[in-house]
Amino acid sequence: MFTILPIQGYIDQIDGFFCDGIHAGLKPNGNNDLGFIYTNEPCNVAAIFTENRFQAAPLKHFLSHKEEFKTNFVLINSKNANALTGKKGVEDINTLFSSLDFKEKLVNPLMSSTGVIGNRLPLEKLIAGANSFDLSAKSGENLSKAIMTTDAYPKTSLYEVKLEDGKSFKIGAVAKGAGMINPNLATMLCFICTDAAVPYSDMKEALNINKETTFNAISVDGDTSTNDTVMVLANGKSKAYDKDAFIEALRVVMHEMAMLIVADGEGAKKVAAFEVRNAATKEDAIKAAKALSNSLLVKTALFGEDPNFGRIASTIGASQIACDDEKLVISYNDIVVFDKGEICFDKETEEKASKVLKQNSYKIICDIGLGNCSFIAYGCDLGYKYVEINADYRS
Repeated sequence: MFTILPIQGYIDQIDGFFCDGIHAGLKPNGNNDLGFIYTNEPCNVAAIFTENRFQAAPLKHFLSHKEEFKTNFVLINSKNANALTGKKGVEDINTLFSSLDFKEKLVNPLMSSTGVIGNRLPLEKLIAGANSFDLSAKSGENLSKAIMTTDAYPKTSLYEVKLEDGKSFKIGAVAKGAGMINPNLATMLCFICTDAAVPYSDMKEALNINKETTFNAISVDGDTSTNDTVMVLANGKSKAYDKDAFIEALRVVMHEMAMLIVADGEGAKKVAAFEVRNAATKEDAIKAAKALSNSLLVKTALFGEDPNFGRIASTIGASQIACDDEKLVISYNDIVVFDKGEICFDKETEEKASKVLKQNSYKIICDIGLGNCSFIAYGCDLGYKYVEINADYRS
């Protein structure tokens, strides 16, 4: 048995982890734009990345290492994605690391970037900024702000996991993401740190187990970016470990970060869980749920607080899963609006469903009635603010 308890603080509260964020001159408004995570002992590291075929230079740099390598330093910048920069983009990362005053302290340093695609890194600013770091700093708050782009707020979490043998370990995360969010990761970065003594193989397994129901189950706008990264760093300082406890704790952290990201969808005010029940196959359940979370027509209906069940049904049908309108049941929370071919959308029901959509979060349940397979995808509304933010993103 084990207990997972939320605690106050940032990833710097985890034994052996140091971090900070500064303004290095990338953001014109003076906000933090460069941060780091450092450990005084090399960590096991595992990561999952975007499925966009044009992976950014930091991802290519990571993947150039042999599997099961260790690292003790991650440099993270915002405002510039270092994507579609070719071989020069990777060369710039190597040049940056070789120019640091503290390079002798680094073991397989890594970089992660987010921001505008198609520009080379401003190396002079990054080198000068990184050389001002205090590697003994513990400012998770500064780091969380440094990695933000269009985020409305920082995204962090921290937990302590108490094991049956009396030992315990901590696990926490810092993340960014608000737009270009689509299943198969998104334009999001998430760095998960732990002092658990977890082997690399278990870290990789736990990441792959948990990704489908967390980061790969959210959508803001249906776009998949070039830089999407979920990285786990484990320094083993606690000497505590239990596989089942770690898998569940990682799921809790990943789910919390995913929900914070989808709730911060650019201009979003609503978060909807699209629960597809009783589909003929698991693949059908996933396909229909993700179709709903991606649909622009559904998202705009959520923005308008319009319980238009026709858009829900049409999206399910268009997803090409096995379905039958005489077996389909659609509900907004517990308000049934369509029941196996019967329209239940009288004035009273519409008013009740509309009240559901006025809430900040709710569930739209679609019972396919052809099997026993289920899946939940998460999405948000899409309104005027999204267009405003992305129309002038490069400025």
